[in-house]
Amino acid sequence: MAFTRVDLLSTAQRSLAAAGAHDRDGWIGLFTADGTIEDPVGSRPHRGAAAIGRFYDTFIGPRAITFHPDGDIVVDTTVIRDVELIIAMTPTLTLRVPTFIRYDLRGYERNDDSELKVCALSAYWELPAMIAQFARSGLGAVPSGITLGRTMLTEQGLSGCAGFLRGFRGVGSGGKGRFTDLLDAACEGDELGLRRRVGDASITQGDRAPMTTSELLKNLSGGSWTKAVQSGASVAARVERSGRRWVLIGETGPDRGSFGRLRLFGEAVS
Repeated sequence: MAFTRVDLLSTAQRSLAAAGAHDRDGWIGLFTADGTIEDPVGSRPHRGAAAIGRFYDTFIGPRAITFHPDGDIVVDTTVIRDVELIIAMTPTLTLRVPTFIRYDLRGYERNDDSELKVCALSAYWELPAMIAQFARSGLGAVPSGITLGRTMLTEQGLSGCAGFLRGFRGVGSGGKGRFTDLLDAACEGDELGLRRRVGDASITQGDRAPMTTSELLKNLSGGSWTKAVQSGASVAARVERSGRRWVLIGETGPDRGSFGRLRLFGEAVS
């Protein structure tokens, strides 16, 4: 089955549109039977239609969600959406959440036609930063927090709540800073500095195509990075240069002291 870039983007874009329209059945219907949601990345994934339905009832259904799109990237059958989510918790409490949403898509034959579905949704956003927004809202945020906590217990149970809180586990001390130092070296064209910061990490364009450190530098040198988002053991950031855009995702290794993997999403410079 051959799908175009437009097909892939259209499927991914329907996800946020259905969420914003509170189309529960339509949103859940975008996923494969074994689909997963990891939101935020680092939390325990929700797998299958029943779990995805409970996720919707916990985090999407009870509140108004809109978004500001800031670009989409397609590599193979993966779409990464660069967005800011605007979540109205109450009429007086609105959260703004810088997010990268990764959609992994899979094609299916249906009668004489074929369709795309989401087999995995991975949302990179900072749980501690969102909690900080709650805290800055003072006493006005307390009723909303209590309501969310009750809904989580009802829909997810204690185990599900514990799985969500795994999203607090980060990249280790100074991990986000190491990633932004790596981005600085790449954008400044500092090959020695980049090699030192990359270390033994594997580098790929997307998930599969191997890249060397020199090839990563060739893509990013002369660019500028923004919006570094730490989510679980990963950090993701936007890089732009001469009208091109990439999202670089770094994942720390088991010791959390270095990066084990770097993935560059966007059109590679030949």
